[in-house]
Parts: sequence; C-alpha cells; structure tokens
Amino acid sequence: MNGLKKTGAILYKAYLSIGIASIAIMTLCVIFAVIARYFFGFSHKSLEEFITTVFAFSTFWGIGICFIENEHVTINSIFDAFPEKLKVCATFFNYLVTLAVLFVMLKFGWAYAAKFGSQISSGMEIPYLYMYGIIPLGCFLGIICVIIKFINFILELFLRKGCCKKTQAAIEKKKEA
Repeated sequence: MNGLKKTGAILYKAYLSIGIASIAIMTLCVIFAVIARYFFGFSHKSLEEFITTVFAFSTFWGIGICFIENEHVTINSIFDAFPEKLKVCATFFNYLVTLAVLFVMLKFGWAYAAKFGSQISSGMEIPYLYMYGIIPLGCFLGIICVIIKFINFILELFLRKGCCKKTQAAIEKKKEA
C-alpha cells in the first residue's frame, strides 16, 4: 500500500508540473504578445492561436487537479452549516453528478474532436485534433481523479463508522508512530 501511495504522489507531481508549466508558458507568451503588439505593432496569428490552445489545455488539464486538491466549487459557509449526515449525502451526490458531467463532456468532446480534428488551423497550421483533443483527454483524467477521490471518500466513511476496526487500529497506530 505504501508503494501505491508513493507512485500516486509521483504521478500527481508530474500531473501538477505539466499544469504549472502550461500556465507559465501561456503567461510568458501573453506578456510577449502584448509587448510586441503595443510597442512594436507586431501581432502574429500563430502566437495568438497558440495562447488560446494553451489556455484551453490548462483549463481542461486542471479539472483533475481541482478535485485532488478539493478546490472545486462548493459554498463553504452553507456546506459547513449542514449536519454531518447531510454533508455526507451532498458530497456523495456531488461526486455522482461530477462523474456524469465529465462522462458527457468526454463523449461529446471525443465526437467533436473526431468530427473536426482533420481540419487544419489557420494560425499554427496543425490539425484541430491537437487542439480539440484536450477536451476528452482532460475529462478522462478528471474522471480518474474523481473516481480516486470518490473511493477515498467511501473508504473514509467505512473507517469512520468503525466497519474495519483492524484497519482503523492499524491507521491509528501508524499515526502515533
């Protein structure tokens, strides 16, 4: 189990690093584009299209990161006022709705990328598949992250209820050490 956690931590760091790198690249490109446009009157359609593509990439790539970090949308002041049982039910419902939405986005994103992916973009002159393909990829990675969080949520519920007393005792012992 410890090896699985280490592997998960390494994969998460790689996943997060790619997201951070995409934001950094986009930021540098935007700064360059603004300076080039306003000070030198230079605007290049390939760069503008690249910035838009990296923005879309970072948005869909970040879906999974938001769930791993619990940075998804909830109204904490209202949610914190819920009784514990209602919090559990609402969280369970949220995971199911999120999975359903991600599956729908995956399905239609895949269909969209397949239908229009062979067209060539006017700016970078690459197939749109590379641009639209991030939609199903990001949704697929988001589904994996949500499923992992959902499984952890369910396991935590069982541990809280005392269903697995041996496991709970082992976890407590590990925390003390």
